[in-house]
Amino acid sequence: MTTPTKPSDLRATLRGGLPDRYLTPDDIAEMFEVPLETVYQWRRKRTGPPGFRIGKYVRYDPADVRAYVTQCKSSDQEAA
Repeated sequence: MTTPTKPSDLRATLRGGLPDRYLTPDDIAEMFEVPLETVYQWRRKRTGPPGFRIGKYVRYDPADVRAYVTQCKSSDQEAA
């Protein structure tokens, strides 16, 4: 049985090990320190990390979130 990721561990996801569970929109908002509505706007506009539906719930694969961050970082470096 796995223990759930603590909220303080969520930002560490972006820097190191990935949790062994799919992330919720609340997790994403906390990680990026943005309002939850911003996460939903990203999804509607297809500008944030890619999410997927499980029934009526939206979830995010930690590997996709990490790839999104890497892509954003490389885009910023190319623009500089």
